[in-house]
Amino acid sequence: MRIYLWADIEGVAGVRNWQEWAAPGQAHFDEARELATLEVNAAVEGLCVGGATEILVAEAHGPGCIDIRLLDSRADLLRGWGAERWPRCLDPSFDALAFVGQHAKAGTAYGHLAHTLSTELVDISINGISVGEFGALVLCAAELGVPTIFAAGDEALSKEARELVPDIETMAVKRGLQPGTGEQLTREEYARFYSSAIHTHPVRARALIQDGARRAVERRQREASGIVAPLQPPFERVVKLRASKDRPQPVTVRATHPSSVIALLNMPFE
Repeated sequence: MRIYLWADIEGVAGVRNWQEWAAPGQAHFDEARELATLEVNAAVEGLCVGGATEILVAEAHGPGCIDIRLLDSRADLLRGWGAERWPRCLDPSFDALAFVGQHAKAGTAYGHLAHTLSTELVDISINGISVGEFGALVLCAAELGVPTIFAAGDEALSKEARELVPDIETMAVKRGLQPGTGEQLTREEYARFYSSAIHTHPVRARALIQDGARRAVERRQREASGIVAPLQPPFERVVKLRASKDRPQPVTVRATHPSSVIALLNMPFE
């Protein structure tokens, strides 16, 4: 069983804010990468115990989130997306898609470090369905015939995941405390908006992830879990961009494609 494991950093237990934890040169970036890698290792262990035979870890965080020296040797690491941004080198040869360290989409009340691609975006919707990074890749996977079976991150992400994939196995390792969407904020203000959370201790978080990943693979082998109801073409994408120092007013950008969500996602915003 071949698994594509998407790894991000903002949904990892112990990763606390963008200003100190998310980019090279910041005080805790190396610690964040270690915490993320150990959560991925917990997922790899659970997936393998459950029956996975091959795992590709896709490093989804822009500046990187995996220390390959610490990565479980049963996994391979993907860095970069090839010719196109989506579907991020995911293809029909994979038996399932899983997520670790994933955050909720932009504007999610009680999310932690909630955003979509960057703090610039207010929302992306496809045929009226609001999606973040999780949802965009899940829809790509659905177009390719790959089920989505597991997602670990904050509690708001777990809720978001179940709304799109009702029978997905989820594991929440922290809980955001900030209400509201932050839609009215500038990009600079939004970057500090979703920073408060209660974190599960990383050791306990990894045990939960391992157990959840194992259950997800075992369930997939018993039944056709992780299937997303397909959207009907044609497809329309609506992108809302927030105000910033360089953009005094919010902007809405629309695009359409007659047959492919993947092709639509690869179209430029502006």
